[in-house]
Amino acid sequence: MDSYLITILIVSLCIATLLKSLIKNVVASHSSSSFGKKQKKLQLPPGPSPLPLIGSFMWFRKSANLEAHLREMKAKYGPVFALKIGYRPSVIIASHSSAHRALFQEGTIFSDRPESPSNPLSRIFNSNHHTVISASYGPTWRLLRRNLASQMLHPSRSKSYSVHRRWVLSILMNRFLNQEHISVKVFDHFRYGMFCLLVRMCFGDMIQEKKLEQMQSLMFRYLGWDLQFLRFNFFPSLANLFLRYHSKELLQIRKDQEQLFVPLISARINEKREKHDDMVAYVDTLVELQLPDEKRKLNEGEMVSLCTEFINAGTDTTTTALQWLMAHLVKHEAVQNKLYHDIVQIVGIPPPVNMKEMRVIEENELEQMPYLKAVVLEALRIHPPAELVLPHAVSEGVELDGYLVPKKTVVNFMAGSMGRDPEVWEDPMEFKPERFLVADHNDDQRRSRVEFDLTSSREIKMLPFGAGRRICPGANFAMLYLQYFVANLLWYFEWKQVDGQPVDLTEKKEFTIVMKNPLMAHIIPRANRV
Repeated sequence: MDSYLITILIVSLCIATLLKSLIKNVVASHSSSSFGKKQKKLQLPPGPSPLPLIGSFMWFRKSANLEAHLREMKAKYGPVFALKIGYRPSVIIASHSSAHRALFQEGTIFSDRPESPSNPLSRIFNSNHHTVISASYGPTWRLLRRNLASQMLHPSRSKSYSVHRRWVLSILMNRFLNQEHISVKVFDHFRYGMFCLLVRMCFGDMIQEKKLEQMQSLMFRYLGWDLQFLRFNFFPSLANLFLRYHSKELLQIRKDQEQLFVPLISARINEKREKHDDMVAYVDTLVELQLPDEKRKLNEGEMVSLCTEFINAGTDTTTTALQWLMAHLVKHEAVQNKLYHDIVQIVGIPPPVNMKEMRVIEENELEQMPYLKAVVLEALRIHPPAELVLPHAVSEGVELDGYLVPKKTVVNFMAGSMGRDPEVWEDPMEFKPERFLVADHNDDQRRSRVEFDLTSSREIKMLPFGAGRRICPGANFAMLYLQYFVANLLWYFEWKQVDGQPVDLTEKKEFTIVMKNPLMAHIIPRANRV
């Protein structure tokens, strides 16, 4: 990659002079539009002032260690700062109160997405912004998000997917039972389980093992490139060169996606016509959608993009969160023992594992386990999926905390720093689930309950799922799945640290923030296998 970056630098230097006047005009127009005399005097938030294009190149190199670099700038410039990269400023927000004002009080203005690079390759994977994540704030985005949230991820739908959750749990348990005498690298098992669950929710029940393997391999290829795309959020002008350089590989990934997904979409549509079942697959909800702006139904390519988004967006985020959860339970044996005791108080001692007639802790029982929910929230607080939530963009010039945020500015929120802010959280790096519990004085037995607003509508304290209009539509489902798998895996198995391999909580940036050294554990059945 370094040799390619040198090429970018040379090209950038050659065109710097030609773009200098254009850059000044664009910045000036952004600064003055939609503002009165008083607002014209506002300045961008403080931040470094690199040279155009050269500064972009240097930032691209530093973005390999983005989180550490952003934390350094926060310490130097404060919780709201600006990065002047190329012709468009980017504003980074690490202040809880500023984030709440932006996402709620000015939510309409801060709910857009950044313009993607002009190269058409960048639009292929999201079908020209026809996905929930990429769509601009407007009627099409509202339709796609409402469909996903109400038809697939609404709490009323959770019971209809209980069979799939049980099936994935049986896969994981069977794998762990077959490795009970050795240390287990759990991440790959978790990822396969979550992937299979989301594929079933997307396409229906029966997907052949060979197809699952092909889909998972394709997902890894896609996520590898998607991580590269994320690095261009700050400097879309450089993405054109990058995308042209790798166009053949990117087009092949898209072609493979369509060849694999289109037959599965067609098969599900035909299956739904022939028989009616209670389970609703994501494909079922997409068939009749009518795009409000274009007065037409979704085409095959758009359905492929939406299905890809559904599977990929949920797989690694949930897998990563589940690994962090189990890592803390392995590392903090007292927390694991307390949680197990609380589970037993509700559902009793676990029976011997019987894969044919397995007793499973269900959703109504999970609701009686506040400490379990507190454990999940504490892990998400310390380890959100990413340091930054997905980038926002402002649809018009706006004032925020006395600073200017020009139209089309890319705005990012530092979720990782907010969840670990010592001014908001006492001992922020300590794993203390009890911080989320309060005494329930309306309960005769004085039991505890969780008091935390995951939507952050009243105040923002942490952002594992984002907040405001662009909050992750799957937040409640993710919480349910995490509680479900943690409770059942801990009920049936004791999780022990491997001798000589202490749990290392060092982070590493991939598609999500993962463990640099993946969790290894001894997973011991609490009862004899039948």
